[in-house]
Amino acid sequence: MGFCISCGQPLPISQVDEGLYLRGIELFNRGEFYAAHEVLEDVWRPTSGAERLFLQGLIQVAVALHHHSTGNLAGARSLLARASRNLREFPETYLGIKLAGFRESLVDWRIALENNSPLPAFPRLEVVRGGLTPEC
Repeated sequence: MGFCISCGQPLPISQVDEGLYLRGIELFNRGEFYAAHEVLEDVWRPTSGAERLFLQGLIQVAVALHHHSTGNLAGARSLLARASRNLREFPETYLGIKLAGFRESLVDWRIALENNSPLPAFPRLEVVRGGLTPEC
C-alpha cells in the first residue's frame, strides 16, 4: 500500500512496472513509436482498471503515430480519436504524466489529419518530477 504525497491517505500500489514505463515514454519522445507501443504493451498487460485504460490510450497514440509514419492516415485518425476518448477523463497529471498539453497536441493532430493541413510537432509525454509517486 502506498500513501498520497499530499494528504497521507493510503493508496493502492500501482501495477505499473516503472522501469519499463519510463523506457516506453523515452522511446515515444524519441519518435520511436512502434518500439514505444511494444514496451508500453508489456507494461499494460498485467494492469487493470484506470491504469489499464490510461496505458491503452498511450499505446493507441503510439500506434496512431506509427500508422501516420507508414502512410496509414485512416488508421492514424481512428486511433487518435479512440485514444483521445480513453484519456479525456483522467486528471491533469496521471501516472507521472502531465496530460493537458498532451491532450491539446492530440486535438491539433486530429484536426490537421482531418483537414490535410500541415502537421504540428509530435506529441510529447512530459514526466512530472516525482514520477509515479502516488497522489490523490
